Amino acid sequence: MNIIKLDATDSTNAYLKRLLSDGERTDFTVVSAKEQHSGKGQMGAKWESDSGKNLTFSVLRKDLTLGANDYFLLNICVSLAVYNTLKTYQIPDLTIKWPNDILSGTSKICGILIENMLSGTLINTAIIGIGLNVNQTFFGTLENASSLKLIVGRSFDLDELLFNLLKSLKSVFLESNTSSKESLWQTYEQVLFRKDKPSTFENRENELFMGFIRGVSPQGKLQIALEDNALKEFDIKEVKLLY
Repeated sequence: MNIIKLDATDSTNAYLKRLLSDGERTDFTVVSAKEQHSGKGQMGAKWESDSGKNLTFSVLRKDLTLGANDYFLLNICVSLAVYNTLKTYQIPDLTIKWPNDILSGTSKICGILIENMLSGTLINTAIIGIGLNVNQTFFGTLENASSLKLIVGRSFDLDELLFNLLKSLKSVFLESNTSSKESLWQTYEQVLFRKDKPSTFENRENELFMGFIRGVSPQGKLQIALEDNALKEFDIKEVKLLY
């Protein structure tokens, strides 16, 4: 596994994309940085991280030949890889908040941003960006943010944690090639945050409504049972879970 470690960059996803444009790179090439000046999360949100205290890295996946309609399987694989790793460190109350935030209790500790590249109608290449709050203890005005150190009260070795995350990532992708995707899907849905619990949501018109998360559609949309028991599907830009 080729791991490139940087003191600072704009974003590890952007750096890895530039490497790709400059020439051929091997599958599972990793770019890790102590500091990102322009790190991004879902929907363009800024990812803030203290220098040298957390893990901010990107992983190249090649030769995927994944149907564009199956793109959400990538979210599932990466989310489960992070979830499984943190379970081995006995981080309590872990869940996955759709589509791919990792929570401990109600606190966000990890964000994931996956950028896909199409070849025809297939996803051939993906750049997987992961930001994990590890040893940072102050988050300013960020709501619901926490870190492994705040949660369990001790510091973590970043190199060891990165190695274990990458090992888990390889293991889950191997599983996705050798077992049914339905099995991975079920495992993901079982650990969804607020699944089958009464929850409050906000739609694009800023209207609030009640519902129950039931699962995720094959297209990656969140399935919510409304008060009249009607099951409705929402894209990431269409709904926000309030908690």
